[in-house]
Amino acid sequence: MKRLALIVFGAIFVLLVIGFAIVQGIGEPSVPSGDVAVVKGVPDDISHVSEAQYKAAIAQQVAGAQLKKVPKPGSKKAEELKEGALGELLDMIWIQGEAEELNISVTDKQIETELVQIKKTNFPTPDAYKEFLETSKLTQEGVNEKVKLQLLSTKIQEVISGGTPPPSKSEVAENYEENKATQFTTKPSRDVRLVINKDKAETEAALAKLEADDSAANWKVVAKKYSSDPSTSSKGGLQTGLTEELLQTAGPLKAAIFGAAGGEVQGPVKFQENYVVFEVEKLNPEKVQTLPEVEAQIEAQLAELAEKEFFEEFVSGYQTKWTSRTICASDFLITRCTNYTSDKRREKEREQFKACYEANPKVPAKECPAPVTQSKPAMPGSVTILKPTGEQLVQRPQPEAAAESAKEAAAGQLESAAEGASEAAGE
Repeated sequence: MKRLALIVFGAIFVLLVIGFAIVQGIGEPSVPSGDVAVVKGVPDDISHVSEAQYKAAIAQQVAGAQLKKVPKPGSKKAEELKEGALGELLDMIWIQGEAEELNISVTDKQIETELVQIKKTNFPTPDAYKEFLETSKLTQEGVNEKVKLQLLSTKIQEVISGGTPPPSKSEVAENYEENKATQFTTKPSRDVRLVINKDKAETEAALAKLEADDSAANWKVVAKKYSSDPSTSSKGGLQTGLTEELLQTAGPLKAAIFGAAGGEVQGPVKFQENYVVFEVEKLNPEKVQTLPEVEAQIEAQLAELAEKEFFEEFVSGYQTKWTSRTICASDFLITRCTNYTSDKRREKEREQFKACYEANPKVPAKECPAPVTQSKPAMPGSVTILKPTGEQLVQRPQPEAAAESAKEAAAGQLESAAEGASEAAGE
């Protein structure tokens, strides 16, 4: 009985050890000799990345970077090329695997048609295309694979985005109420005729002529003669749609324009280095667009936003899933391999800031990463399967000068009316 108990205990212990090994990753399949990576969950004929494929991909990376020779192994540039070359090869497997799971395919005819269009757009002659193949170290088969990959990627995005549910009526109504004041309301404004000149005597002469005749025809004559601002002198002085917000930096000029009754020539009003004569020609009341008027617009905006968020969520899951299925040989580890350790990942992230983490670096660091990780949101529409992080811009406080410039750009009509185009640019 004791002997039987020891045998049973030994068997259980072996099972526990095996289970622990699998959990720790010891049970991961190895990469066969002659291959650099293996991807699980795809057909056998595309599951392996061979050393020959990798060497060809490296040659293409070197050609694309216009390098005379392959960088020294272990160098920063060599690591970049390795990441790019193996990344492209894994994309071919991952996207084909995802397409198969979604029951998506492309035909040889579709590839041929797309390639014809690519040649027509990018290569004026057959010789130009032939030269491209030579300089890029690509074969026609390789080009066909890339075209196939792009077509599959586009179809996957269409299928995923097409599964996004449309916005509900309540979501549309809620969005309308939230944005009614900012997006769907046109502020009260005034159409104003102006003469702008640094010479007070000139503006007084313009005032006298306009007081005698303030018709549109005479405004054209007077503005052309007396206004030094091109935007007013060429338009009979007319500036349409001026709001209090647009004139918020105009001080006395704003008060005069929005305190004046329509149809009366007034001035000169001193504004910075200029004198202004003006007449309010038309009062435009506030206008609020109703929900039925903008419902289709809101639905389209919400649908586009939902599709983008839904697809970005899919891409995140896609990356996680296929990374977990990808095993790389020890000499070819990149961040997209499941056996790429967290220590290596951290080391790679810190590589460019190596001096920041050394006690006495030979070359002091010129810049170090922020102690708080900065958010890098992707620009709208830039996330794809082939570029999962999209085009990223680091979030940061908007500089005061930039904010002011943006405001002035949006209010270009105001500034030209108030102080002339050249002075507005100077502000």
